[in-house]
Amino acid sequence: MLTAFARAFRTPDLRKKLLFTLAIIVVYRVGTHIPIPGVNYKAVQTCVNEASGNQGLFGLVNMFSGGALLQITIFALGIMPYITASIILQLLTVVIPRLEALKKEGSAGTTKITQYTRYLTVALAILQGTGLVATARSGALFSGCTVASSIVPDQAIFTTITMVICMTAGTAVVMWLGELITDRGIGNGMSILMFISIAATFPSALWAIKKQGTLAGGWIEFGTVIAVGLIMVALVVFVEQAQRRIPVQYAKRMIGRRSYGGTSTYIPLKVNQAGVIPVIFASSLLYIPALVAQFAGGNSGWKQWISTNLTKGDHPIYITLYFLLIVFFAFFYVAISFNPEEVADNMKKYGGFIPGIRAGRPTAEYLSYVLNRITWPGSLYLGLIALVPTMALVGFGASQNFPFGGTSILIIVGVGLETVKQIESQLQQRNYEGFLR
Repeated sequence: MLTAFARAFRTPDLRKKLLFTLAIIVVYRVGTHIPIPGVNYKAVQTCVNEASGNQGLFGLVNMFSGGALLQITIFALGIMPYITASIILQLLTVVIPRLEALKKEGSAGTTKITQYTRYLTVALAILQGTGLVATARSGALFSGCTVASSIVPDQAIFTTITMVICMTAGTAVVMWLGELITDRGIGNGMSILMFISIAATFPSALWAIKKQGTLAGGWIEFGTVIAVGLIMVALVVFVEQAQRRIPVQYAKRMIGRRSYGGTSTYIPLKVNQAGVIPVIFASSLLYIPALVAQFAGGNSGWKQWISTNLTKGDHPIYITLYFLLIVFFAFFYVAISFNPEEVADNMKKYGGFIPGIRAGRPTAEYLSYVLNRITWPGSLYLGLIALVPTMALVGFGASQNFPFGGTSILIIVGVGLETVKQIESQLQQRNYEGFLR
């Protein structure tokens, strides 16, 4: 990987792309430290220090914003509205025929879907920004903080609207920066910004574990966490690269005097076909009951049950539900993202077949059978990776923001592998020597 980056910096056009990407990253990180108007910055810092890493319900969104959410900055919402909008549009593509038709139109349809994603991102940013401002005004953003109610001193309607507009504009700027990286930089811009947001929280989280440790001044816990992180990275790389290759043979066709086809290829089915989406879905769904209980008045029985069983990451009921939801969403997302019937029809259309399997419906049934078989280990792997922070809670007494959590490791390794592959492919295009030397 380091060799690929070194060779890229020696190539003039790739060096410009890498430096442009680094410049955008610097702008993004600066924006995550600029507070929005109407916020008492000193009160925010006091509450952040008192929270000492336990971010409760807002931990997931805060991770995707690089710690900017709890700082209430202009980039407080980060890339999360865009991720949510992209997932919603991808799910709606299966349900709404118009979106499915746009997806099949090629680049023109993809451009239209991207435009819809931008509109939905702005709408979600307005909703999430309004919720964040309302939560900060009520003092519920930092439960237990002594100065939580003074985070927003001026609670006039004009101040509230200004704060929401600033956060929405910040989300639009983040979306624009990501598209700039995609067009003029290296890799997928949104993925890289997500990568940077998660990686930015690692040093403080690791140092917090060292400070909380008791063995050899905390260095034993620190070294153990680093070792566990390296093992997890190796495991994730191994599974993310694993795939089942289904051979496909194309029959020869004579058109005039020319022969077409006769080639053999394969369909790569990844073991983790769903990626990190099931973990995000499961985490978000488990936040909803706790969020409803937090804002509900009174002290009813259902509220106490949710507060006892669904807000603590080390509770057996929470662990069981989290694991089962990840497995369910893994099968659900694979079912809507990979259509065996469509793949089988395309193969039949171009004269392709799987050796030993008849074209058409038998091919679709075979693909569905193989996909279900490899989704089981993929979903169980996702569930186990996502439970590592919970095991850290029990074993080390770490905070909820265990740095090598399942979601963070999956995203960082996935984005890192994809970026390195893109750099290597561009290097190969520029240094291709051909058949003859």
